[in-house]
Amino acid sequence: MDNTTALTFTMTAYAVMENYKHWMFTVFLLLYLIIIILNIVLITVIHQNKDLHQPMNVFSCMLSINEIYGSTALLPSVMAVLLSETYEISVKWCMAQVYFLHTYASAEFCILAVMGYDRYVAICYPLYYHSIISNSKVVKLVALAGVYPIVVFGSFYSLTMQLGFCGKVMPKLYCVNMELVKNSCSPASYISIVGLVLVLFLVVPQVLMIVFSYVQISRVCMKLSRESQYNALKTCIPHLLSLINYTIGSFFEIIQTRFNMSHVAVEARIFLSLYFIILPPIANPVLYGLGTQIVRVHILKLFIRYKILPTLLAKAVTAA
Repeated sequence: MDNTTALTFTMTAYAVMENYKHWMFTVFLLLYLIIIILNIVLITVIHQNKDLHQPMNVFSCMLSINEIYGSTALLPSVMAVLLSETYEISVKWCMAQVYFLHTYASAEFCILAVMGYDRYVAICYPLYYHSIISNSKVVKLVALAGVYPIVVFGSFYSLTMQLGFCGKVMPKLYCVNMELVKNSCSPASYISIVGLVLVLFLVVPQVLMIVFSYVQISRVCMKLSRESQYNALKTCIPHLLSLINYTIGSFFEIIQTRFNMSHVAVEARIFLSLYFIILPPIANPVLYGLGTQIVRVHILKLFIRYKILPTLLAKAVTAA
């Protein structure tokens, strides 16, 4: 009998929320709806307005699509387990969730690296921006950011998919690869080693691209006037905040996966483990929507059209 069909994992972290699981279900449902609404609004506004069809906005849309993808891989599953009596999840869904969440995390960093490169070209080579970041170049960068994580992580994950599973405990709210490996029937320490090598391919190129981009931006900005420096900084702030936010969340998750965190309160571990999948999907559409003036104007026009905001308030925010 195929044990991946018959076996389920008990998600032990849910026991902490036993006394208020219905309240937590409501919180996760609201968070999920907020993520979906914010990201769909940003995608819709950019798609419907041709003057927003700029490379940076295209990358912002891709980021929002990835946010929807990642949060959908996690939050509906969390809500379903919360409503169950046994807090169990099937092995097949657990394995699928590992793939979805890891490719989301990898793609997020790739997209942010591409956005950093876009800012570098826009600030360092403004006169040649549209010839360097041409439509064909945008398509190639979007394809690279989307396909690269799938291929690299998929190649690594094929090792985990070959394992048989005898353990039944998953000590988190969701499935991650290393916890899955710990439940295998035979020792698989080689997967941990290969996983560390994988980090080199999924992190190092992106880090180098981001560091190079901002070093060059800093070098050019030092030669600009104060007003030009301010304008350059203003275009970089949403990206920098997104990058910092996601890096913090990823750091929390990597630390928990690789090290023993039993000395930290369970509630704190749960919050830190959810940071990378909840905070960036909420913050990013706000940063690239309301934080970018031309996009903010179109969003507010949309709200006025459907009478979501009073006209005077919308005009005041637009002028800010």
